[in-house]
Amino acid sequence: MLDTSARLLRLLSLLQARPDWPGPDLAARLGVTARTLRRDIQRLRDLGYPVHATPGVAGGYRLAPGATLPPLLLTDDEAVAVAVSLQTAASQSVTGIAETSLSALAKLEQVLPARLRERTRALQQAMVTLPRTAPTVDPALLTTLATACRHHHTLAFTYTTRQGEETRRLAEPHRLVHTGYRWYLVARDTARDDWRTFRADRIREATPAGARFVPRNPPDAAAFVAQAVTTAPYQHQARVLIHAPLATVADQITPTTGILEEAGPDQCLLTSGSDSLEAIAFHLAAMPHAFTILGPPELIETARTMATRLTRSTRPPG
Repeated sequence: MLDTSARLLRLLSLLQARPDWPGPDLAARLGVTARTLRRDIQRLRDLGYPVHATPGVAGGYRLAPGATLPPLLLTDDEAVAVAVSLQTAASQSVTGIAETSLSALAKLEQVLPARLRERTRALQQAMVTLPRTAPTVDPALLTTLATACRHHHTLAFTYTTRQGEETRRLAEPHRLVHTGYRWYLVARDTARDDWRTFRADRIREATPAGARFVPRNPPDAAAFVAQAVTTAPYQHQARVLIHAPLATVADQITPTTGILEEAGPDQCLLTSGSDSLEAIAFHLAAMPHAFTILGPPELIETARTMATRLTRSTRPPG
């Protein structure tokens, strides 16, 4: 059993980990009796930590929010995970996030034990990120969009289309989706009475407009954006049966390149788009797995033509 001081720190860490804890579960995690747990909870209260209890046989405990919250307690793995996240965030798609992330990382290092500071600094020195060329998004705009999603506020904003045309939109926001290098807002466009995706870096002058709305059959935001960025914007949409398990193929197909679906134990269906049939055929040929092109017919013909050209190129001249 841990000594009292170590046990109190462990108890604080557990209370921070989730909103509510049943008493028996907490006691089991600490390896103590229910009576000892009650004494430890009272010790925390005596130190000023707001631990609330629910009565009854199945009663439990939770750490209430407020100005007297305890200091942040992290396990070794949690501390390293936070450090890696902050270091990675420094190269992400939000304007000004790099300076803020590095500042937060510096503050975290000041309160870490020496052994953890060494691990996080090693990660900092070893990690290198490629420079970004994609547009970034103002964090204030992301906050506005997220707040409107949460509270179901209609938004009015100026949006720049792919063709560079500026239009004024009125939309009912549903979710923000991050693809790894871009942010998208999924919202119902009230003028078109249909669901749309809007690139956040093309949104300006977003303000709440009108009363709150009641969501109407919102789509799966992640799937909706995946379909919108992989097939919808392009002239050609390909459907390809890949003769390999989805888990194996997923390592070679990013969420912004194509959509993968199970099609049996040893094969999967790829849906992808491009304005060039030759580009689709080239990327398919570069995959290490056997595949069957299901459509469109133009892609099948393009693949045959490319295969003929490649076969000819392997023959000696003359």
